[in-house]
Amino acid sequence: MNAGPHIAEVAALIGDPARANILTALMDGRALTATELSYRAGVSPQTTSGHLAKLTESGLLAVESQGRHRYFRLATPAVAQAVEALMMLTTHTPPRYRPPSREDQAIRLARTCYDHLAGKLGVAVTEALLDRACIEPVGRDYRVTATGDAFLRDLGIDLDKAKRQRRAFARQCLDWSERRPHLAGALGAALATRGFELGWISRAGDGRALQVSAAGHKALNDLFGVALSG
Repeated sequence: MNAGPHIAEVAALIGDPARANILTALMDGRALTATELSYRAGVSPQTTSGHLAKLTESGLLAVESQGRHRYFRLATPAVAQAVEALMMLTTHTPPRYRPPSREDQAIRLARTCYDHLAGKLGVAVTEALLDRACIEPVGRDYRVTATGDAFLRDLGIDLDKAKRQRRAFARQCLDWSERRPHLAGALGAALATRGFELGWISRAGDGRALQVSAAGHKALNDLFGVALSG
């Protein structure tokens, strides 16, 4: 089967600046309304409606209705991985000058990639798990070792529940800013969720950037040997 036309069709959908803004706005895993996405896309509500219809019909977005509101989210983790991969490619294109901003620095330090940790934080935690022989690479994925099984369960992560999910369990996801893999999949999501539950991390505003609390910095140092700094 010639996949070329299908790739071109998806690429054309993502290639529109407003639609690209919509997809990146949803990269933190949350669902947003059309009004919120209109603001993020920088176009009118009417234009946003047309973009959302195309993205939904193509299977890139999913929509849920709650009362009078409709919420849009990325249809699958695979969509987030594709967008992350495109972000990685932009680092190899000829640079265009743009004054550095606090937001740029923040998302490079710690952010969500769909529902798992990314940036320096995500890569550092992943590499700490590798160094401690908690996980090991197997093809495009990671395998949890006996050491890692005990460590993650002690951390309060329900590995059995994560394994039952209908998605990759522990996937390698190439981080666009660090250019090294971070832990994705159901296990990556469970680890991020636990970090939120324990108050180690919190969302910094409405974007993808995360804030690491004092307790989070201590836990990163004590449990992972990670000293996170900008």
